[in-house]
Amino acid sequence: MSDKPWYQEAVFFELNIRAYRDSNGDGIGDFRGAIDKLDYIRSLGVDCIWVQPMYPSPLKDDGYDVADYTGILPDFGTLDDFRAFLDAAHARGLRVVTDLVMNHCSEEHAWFQAARQDRHSPYRDYFVWSDTPEKYSGARIIFLDVEPSNWTYDEVAGQYFWHRFYASQPDLNYENPAVHEEMLNVLRFWLDMGIDGFRADAVPYLYEREGTNSENLPETHEFLKKVRRLVDEEYPGRVIIAEANQWPEDLLPYFGDGDEFHVCFHFPIMPRLFMALKSGDKTPIIDILARTPPIPPGAQWMTFLRNHDELTLEMVTPEERQWMWEQYAPDPRMRLNMGIRRRLTPLLDNDKRRWLALNALFLSLPGTPILYYGDEIGMGENIWLDDRHGVRTPMQWSAATNAGFSEAEKTYQPVIDDAEYSYRHLNVAAQETDANSYLNWTRYLVAARQAQPALRAGTLAWVETGHAAVLAFRRAEGDNRVLCVFNLSDTARPSGIIPATTQTDLLSRDKRSFPAGEEIHLSPYECLWLLEN
Repeated sequence: MSDKPWYQEAVFFELNIRAYRDSNGDGIGDFRGAIDKLDYIRSLGVDCIWVQPMYPSPLKDDGYDVADYTGILPDFGTLDDFRAFLDAAHARGLRVVTDLVMNHCSEEHAWFQAARQDRHSPYRDYFVWSDTPEKYSGARIIFLDVEPSNWTYDEVAGQYFWHRFYASQPDLNYENPAVHEEMLNVLRFWLDMGIDGFRADAVPYLYEREGTNSENLPETHEFLKKVRRLVDEEYPGRVIIAEANQWPEDLLPYFGDGDEFHVCFHFPIMPRLFMALKSGDKTPIIDILARTPPIPPGAQWMTFLRNHDELTLEMVTPEERQWMWEQYAPDPRMRLNMGIRRRLTPLLDNDKRRWLALNALFLSLPGTPILYYGDEIGMGENIWLDDRHGVRTPMQWSAATNAGFSEAEKTYQPVIDDAEYSYRHLNVAAQETDANSYLNWTRYLVAARQAQPALRAGTLAWVETGHAAVLAFRRAEGDNRVLCVFNLSDTARPSGIIPATTQTDLLSRDKRSFPAGEEIHLSPYECLWLLEN
């Protein structure tokens, strides 16, 4: 049994409750429906479910505009339904983390409504106000394509309010100690219920300061350390995960000295996996990991093949972003903000070789991986739906009406029914019986990873192959050593690797072995996990 913290070796599964299973026939997924599918989630071999925002919300930002921090969106059920979901997950050995949106709330939150209507209300100081939109001009506008400013004038309040994201999401004022207490009580509310931790959304932006870009300020870290102290002292064993789209060296302070976040998202590795696969050149992967600093003991990076459903392109150069758009999002409808809103399998042209190579690479690099619902069966997308809705369509369970998702006449978004990705042939039921399906390959990959301590949380050392298109590295944990080899190109290539001893490929279901003394040759997009004896 490993002595490492559970989150260092886990595999996470990102669950969109709305999209998963409708239990009451209203066309919207809910917690009772999700309970019915927990055995399926467990069958993937994952350890922890990350539930996307579940709070009451006007849903102008997919639930990240929170109208009540201690409630459940009625579409999803009740607090009792959530408790039942949590208990059912725990009974299956699955942990559950939820989103914590600390930076902002919805304009419909009772705090903001009280604040805008009365300058003397104690809630007025829960938000950031100004008589002029000129303050904090050094802060970048994150949603440049829809928001002209970080300030919006409120006619009722008679002042401008500050927001780093949409104008419907006023930022909370962390200069006010009362806001600290409110947020710490929100943490206690859910942790007392038994959740296993939080993914903290948009943490770099909690404070504003003139003369700065109002990101990553010292005051922000002081508050986040307070959050960590609360978790460590009152709820040991729980985890807090930082969602901060920053360069690795800029993220290092969010680990603190092991006294801030347990886990931080590693955004920059994501686009570089796709860049390497499309260009047939391993350099972007090696360069970004070389730029990734050591982190404190007990800490961990978190990795993914899209942030939710977006291939985020913020942490690349403008030239690289344009190239990625041309390669992976030729239709402007596939682009959103500075990223690409597409499903994984369509990004890879439904090529199982590339899907397998990318997933095997992602699951063998350092970090705790997140799988996104539907990717495990190769679901498609609907680029004609607005916002990110085209990659948040109902889960495809079977060929039955509405893909087995709902018995309603109309679902919250239409199920995918195009020629290539239609639920009529692409669904869980059809893939269960196909040993070569995306679903069964996902299970196989996760199981193979989790069986090797080296792949779960071992060290990494690059292995020279003599070719830019052939990436190789060794993961090691004690006596457990796995050599991972990838052909990133569409042509067969020699690997440059000659085993010193006979080695078994963990990715081969018949446990193919490679004899000592003979160079390994790779077919297009072939990937190997070689267990070294």
